[in-house]
Amino acid sequence: MRIGELAAAVGVTTRTVRHYHHLGLLPEPERLSNGYRDYTLRHAVVLARIRRLTELGLGLAEVRDVLADDAGRDLAEVLEELDADLARQEAAIRERRAQLRALLDTAELPAEGPVSPELAELFAGLAPASDSPMAAKDREIFALLETAASPEERERLLAAVGGALSGPDAVARAHEAYALLDALADAETDDPRVEEAARALAAVLPREMLPAEPVDQGHGFLRALYADMAPAQAEAIRRALRLAGEGE
Repeated sequence: MRIGELAAAVGVTTRTVRHYHHLGLLPEPERLSNGYRDYTLRHAVVLARIRRLTELGLGLAEVRDVLADDAGRDLAEVLEELDADLARQEAAIRERRAQLRALLDTAELPAEGPVSPELAELFAGLAPASDSPMAAKDREIFALLETAASPEERERLLAAVGGALSGPDAVARAHEAYALLDALADAETDDPRVEEAARALAAVLPREMLPAEPVDQGHGFLRALYADMAPAQAEAIRRALRLAGEGE
């Protein structure tokens, strides 16, 4: 058989056959006087077995183990490992599909998504402030924190924010704080409204979210946060963190 006939008989491409030769998976056949390879039925049998093994999901290194005469591992061992790996992938896919279904079942997907269903629910509770630039920035920050946090920290974060928004008039007070911060977009840092916005924000800020380090130094995330805001807004947040930390 010529290489094209072999490839057609097994259902692969001639490029695949040459690749298997290059890797040493398929033995090189004898060559005819004109230089063409002369494949035998044995080559077709081996090539078909390689195809079956790869279709099961084996990598080519594992296929080499199975085909080797001195078999580093026998077929049953390789297939057992493959089955266990597929079971892990199947469980991971089920978990991802469950997460996707929970997101799709959410009444309205947030623009910052995908986020967890729990955080999406919190965002929905703040929906009346959706036109606020500061509220939008806040949602982006929460999505960032949720992504970067460990599962334990994520649970603590969601519990803290959920608790802060569950009290009487808590959402209305959050909207008020957002509005006061929005109004500082073009203000100077010594504007008297900075203190008003700081106190409004400190009143709704979950104590569990206060940074352990001083608010004016050290913490890289806070420095990046301040740099992303107008100077008066950044000053209001600094003061709010300081006030909340002092319990005022």
